[in-house]
Amino acid sequence: VQLQASGGGLVQPGGSLRLSCTASESIWSINVMGWYRQAPGKEREAVARITVGGVKEYLNFAQGRFTISRDVAKNTVYLQMDFLKSEDTAVYYCNAEREDMNYWGQGTQVTVSS
Repeated sequence: VQLQASGGGLVQPGGSLRLSCTASESIWSINVMGWYRQAPGKEREAVARITVGGVKEYLNFAQGRFTISRDVAKNTVYLQMDFLKSEDTAVYYCNAEREDMNYWGQGTQVTVSS
């Protein structure tokens, strides 16, 4: 599975961004798709995930501010990020889990700064 992520950029605190991740295969064949992030000097951490059945999971810091969604016709998963904070600055990665394999996109930089 190849994943193409896009949508990152520079945004002011309190602003919004929407990330997109398009898979090379039908997302119906993928057990879980999700977003992770890695800030400078920190480990990669999960942000939000959506299962093939549509169940959504969020890490605490994302709850209420970020929304994961999908368009199955486009094989695309989105991450809508609102009320962004400086601590959300990181490289955001798209992830796909299928059986015992993990696939990663190339990452997209999100910078929250005034």
